[in-house]
Amino acid sequence: MARRKKLFPCGHKGYGQICHRCAQKEEDREKKKQEKQQWEETFAHDLIDLTDLPKNVVVKARQIISGIQEQQDYRQFRGKRLRHDRSIVSVPVTRNYRLICRDSENLLVPEAVISHEDYNVCKPGS
Repeated sequence: MARRKKLFPCGHKGYGQICHRCAQKEEDREKKKQEKQQWEETFAHDLIDLTDLPKNVVVKARQIISGIQEQQDYRQFRGKRLRHDRSIVSVPVTRNYRLICRDSENLLVPEAVISHEDYNVCKPGS
């Protein structure tokens, strides 16, 4: 006796009780949803708001911020003081983003990560 493929409500054909294709898609969807939730929970521990930035920028900014908090010199990260306000330090995060820090009594305090375009349009810290 030959077994016949049955047609599932989703339109796929198979032999089992459920459509394994659709079950795998649903499992993948749940896994991605869980990973996204875990990623969003990491933002609760940040000193500054990094939620609207691309993932690679967030990761690099967190590395720089942790280095600065460990009293590493900002020049190790190619940071520079601004000419118009020497208390503000600009550290390149990527080619398109800058971390702006304020120097308060020999301690750098991160204030924001801004795009290079915004950085060039206005004077940061003003």
